[in-house]
Amino acid sequence: MKAAVLQRRGPDGVSWRDFPDPAPAAGESVLKVAASSVNRVDLYMRDNGGGITHTLPQVMGVEAAGEVAEAAPGSGLKPGMKAVLFSEAFCGQCRYCLAGDQPLCENVRIMGEHRHGGFADYIAMPSSCFFPLPDDADLVAAGALMTGHLTAWRMLFGKRALQPGESVMIVGIGGGVAVACLQLAKLVGARVFVTSSSDEKIARAIALGADGGVNYRHDKVSAAIQQMSGGGVDMVIDSVGEASWGESLRSLRRGGRLVTCGATTGSNPPADLQRVFIRQLEIYGSTGGSVAEFRQLLDVFNRGLVRPVIDSTFKMADAPAALARLASGAQFGKVSLVA
Repeated sequence: MKAAVLQRRGPDGVSWRDFPDPAPAAGESVLKVAASSVNRVDLYMRDNGGGITHTLPQVMGVEAAGEVAEAAPGSGLKPGMKAVLFSEAFCGQCRYCLAGDQPLCENVRIMGEHRHGGFADYIAMPSSCFFPLPDDADLVAAGALMTGHLTAWRMLFGKRALQPGESVMIVGIGGGVAVACLQLAKLVGARVFVTSSSDEKIARAIALGADGGVNYRHDKVSAAIQQMSGGGVDMVIDSVGEASWGESLRSLRRGGRLVTCGATTGSNPPADLQRVFIRQLEIYGSTGGSVAEFRQLLDVFNRGLVRPVIDSTFKMADAPAALARLASGAQFGKVSLVA
């Protein structure tokens, strides 16, 4: 088969080339990949990969949708049926899996990180990671759903769910998770405010339903958000980290909560503990989502209530160019790959 293979670190270390076909282990099935998308973790794997157990060369990609090519006996899958992959091969035996909280699995092996990924003609994964789709499902949209929208779903509706009528600030609108948070927050009737260094991205967010935006290059975020929201937002979604952390905390109302799934500008911001305890703020970390949460998301997707915003589409063979598009930071929504 052909695959986008990470041979060595750096932008020139990824190439579309021949690679051995997947050899499914017991209980695994094989997907013929129709679509995927690129994510920040793909850039991290390309350029660093520290702390993630893996061996090069490795097929990249943490998302994939397509058609079942080989179905394991007893899996309930059938060759030719459309499916999207849950990217985390969870053990099903640790305390977290038994509690239904697969993102905390002690033995998880994520495609494109710990094992071969979805930027390929074919991928093998445990059959429990295959989620059937309707016959008329849009595989390009499904291939851009798992990482951004599932992460957003858990952030918004996980530990303390965003409620209709509440308000949320999304830091750095434009990335896949941020745009997914905007879509899902509006779906439940929340007020949404966004930040960006781009007036164009703020305008696009407002066209998608955002109630307002702040260009942090021109205005102080917390002052503007306090005014627009009437005293501070109930929730802040922040995956930026050090550069935005202080203003994110200051944008919260008393008793508000901040949810983070990343730290693109650094992982050690000032804690500002006095603000945290005096205003009784809550801070949650979040990543990925559970099988149950993915089923909920797929139900919403299959009913046509949400669809990923696609920034641009590249052929799978042009994965290096797609990664460059994501690295530029110019995108709004998901950068997709198609077979």
